[in-house]
Amino acid sequence: MFHVELSADSTQPPYEQLRMAVIEQVRAGTLTAGTKIPTVRALAADLGIAPNTVARAYRELEADGVLETRGRQGSFIASSGDPTRDIAGRAAVDYVTTIRRLGLTDADALEFVERTLDS
Repeated sequence: MFHVELSADSTQPPYEQLRMAVIEQVRAGTLTAGTKIPTVRALAADLGIAPNTVARAYRELEADGVLETRGRQGSFIASSGDPTRDIAGRAAVDYVTTIRRLGLTDADALEFVERTLDS
C-alpha cells in the first residue's frame, strides 16, 4: 500500500521528502516491484502540494531506477535487487489486483493462499 506523509516543519523540500519516503518503503519491502503508484495529479491532490513537486520526485526516482513509467499505464516500482523477490512481488501484486477486481475480500484472498500453501 502506498502512503506518504510530508512534514511542513522539515528542512527538506517536499519533493525530497517524497523521494526518500518512497525509497524507504521500497527498502522496507512495503512497496514491491510492480506496485503501481498514484498519478502525479492524484498524489499532489492527496498531499496538498503542487503537481510539479510530485513530478520532480517521480523524475528523480525514475533516474535512480526506483520507478519505471509505462506510458499511459502509469508509474510502477521498478524491478531491482533479488530477481526472485521481484518475481514474487509482481505475482503478489497481480494476485491482489485480480482478487479485488473479482470483488473478493482480503480474508478470501488469504484463505486461498493458505489453502494453496497447505496443499
